[in-house]
Amino acid sequence: MNFIDEALLEARAGNGGAGCASFRREKFIPRGGPDGGDGGKGGDIIFKVDPNLNTLVNFRNIKYLIADNGGAGAGKKRTGQDAKNLIVKVPKGTVIFDSLSNKIIYDCCEEGINYLVAKGGEGGVGNFRFKSSTNQAPRRHTLGWPGDEISIRLELRSLADVGLVGFPNAGKSTFLNKISAARPKIGDYPFTTLRPNLGTVQIFDTSFIIADIPGLIEGASKGAGLGLNFLKHISRTGHLLLLLDPQNIESSIEDQLYILLKELKIFDPSLLDKSIWIAINKKDTITKKMQSSFIELIRKKMSSLNQKYEGIEIISGYTGDNTNKLLGMIANDLSEIQN
Repeated sequence: MNFIDEALLEARAGNGGAGCASFRREKFIPRGGPDGGDGGKGGDIIFKVDPNLNTLVNFRNIKYLIADNGGAGAGKKRTGQDAKNLIVKVPKGTVIFDSLSNKIIYDCCEEGINYLVAKGGEGGVGNFRFKSSTNQAPRRHTLGWPGDEISIRLELRSLADVGLVGFPNAGKSTFLNKISAARPKIGDYPFTTLRPNLGTVQIFDTSFIIADIPGLIEGASKGAGLGLNFLKHISRTGHLLLLLDPQNIESSIEDQLYILLKELKIFDPSLLDKSIWIAINKKDTITKKMQSSFIELIRKKMSSLNQKYEGIEIISGYTGDNTNKLLGMIANDLSEIQN
């Protein structure tokens, strides 16, 4: 199944049914009077979280969400039938935007809640409601009110405690594969990961979800590479783990760190207020002297940027060396915040 994390839709709630203009006509009952009933209410469009869904693929071929109209009123003061609401199921973590103003309407994170996106129109009024002492035979009635119409954009944002961020081929998928039951695609070419992968990590008495966010490159915040498609997933995570690659021949450790922080800041400055952990990957490929040098470089770089961080660790996602130590520190940090 393809991973679809965005959809554009037109939502049209149902119109209210028309009120009826009718007069009672029965044998032996002269001047029976008005008896036209009210129209029924139009259907609402309601979004609900379905925990069994994890993509927006169901909306790939859907452009319109249209609820039914309410039924028209009838004689003998019969009210038109209310239309059924249109229930739309989405994955947990779906954000609904007004596509014109780009404002968030709902952030669908809780099950069991009805997220009302478009309200159905109220039914019209039948003529019996207009009867008065001075108007015994009103012919007036009203049509139903139109339902809401709105253009919306759906975005699915990964729900995770920790976002794993790094350049392409930094070893994020290998790391996630080692520490959890997730089985992301692994390869030696850029952008192996084309969708965020989630893995549950169990360390000591704590478990948390870590998301492998697809590789970022310089200019990602302006649309370069796959950046804009996935930076939004980082905003959902509570903590960030920056994974640096000492084997990257195009960008040094310092440059990778600077670029990642810069792209995060451009996209959303509040991202740098999160708890940030730094891991230098591929420990099995560098000497102890290089490891010490890298740690010192990172400390100086973070200090020069006046950027807070929780800790630095050198790990190997391939062998698993030092991964438990890193995860233990993150788990401890998560526990302290939750308590």
